[in-house]
Amino acid sequence: MASKNPASNLVSSAPRRLGPNGPEIGALGYGTWRLTADDVAANQALIETALDAGLNLIDTADVYGLDHGGTGFGQNEERLGQVLAASPELRDRMVLATKGGIMPPLPYDSSPEYLTSAVDASLSRLGVDVIDLYQIHRPDMFTHPASLAETLDGLVAAGKISMVGISNFTVDQYDALASHLQAPIVSTQPEYSVAALAPLRDGMFDRSMRDGVVPLAWSPLAGGRLFSGDGIRPELLEVIDALAEREGVDRATVAIAFVLAHPSQPVALLGTQTPERLTAGAAAFDVHLDRNDVYDIVAASEGVPLP
Repeated sequence: MASKNPASNLVSSAPRRLGPNGPEIGALGYGTWRLTADDVAANQALIETALDAGLNLIDTADVYGLDHGGTGFGQNEERLGQVLAASPELRDRMVLATKGGIMPPLPYDSSPEYLTSAVDASLSRLGVDVIDLYQIHRPDMFTHPASLAETLDGLVAAGKISMVGISNFTVDQYDALASHLQAPIVSTQPEYSVAALAPLRDGMFDRSMRDGVVPLAWSPLAGGRLFSGDGIRPELLEVIDALAEREGVDRATVAIAFVLAHPSQPVALLGTQTPERLTAGAAAFDVHLDRNDVYDIVAASEGVPLP
């Protein structure tokens, strides 16, 4: 193998900072979308493994629990709350993030009344006094951004949430909310992986770099499709597998490294329920991806040559 120039490596394992004066979080975070098992000890082991491995951002949402074997709305927050009740010392080791604004069967609701009640309910299920990072899960197009901003600023002033973030917003929706908020938006949570490149093209990563906002990439392994190959371009898998062979790692590790290679410094949110896989995620820090590598991935993913 030809020698590599360390300066050409784009993969960043450096901590990310939420806001100008906020806490540092690891380049990998733990997402609890699948944390539905009714086993406090097993769930605690997952959380402890994540924290020990440097995944100190623990991300959940009030709607988690409606799939992946869950039994209902709010269940995963309750599961995390059970862990914190059993081991309160874990709370000080994490940046606790949750999301709200989805209330089935009503699609999206960011009205002041609903969002205020949703935060109170999340606090109760989690068993905490304050949520470190509260993100609007999906935009409610029928709530004026000024009204949403007033609600969020009020929740910050009341000490119920410390920081504000967004999830699945467009760039224009981000700008509209930011223009009315007193609190800074510190995070944006888009889907991003080797198979989902929208933030590269739609301006969200550019806004993140302009404003110092941390992208929290959900489904960095394309929802597991990178393992099955379902719906993934064969040429993309060929590129990923060739890089994996070169680097002496598996396909997932290369995919995580790709997420960490963008200069906006995304955090890759891992959702595995296997402690060993959480620990193995750090292998991405040792992967070397230069510009040729990442642009090979982009071209293969999009299925067209770069202009």
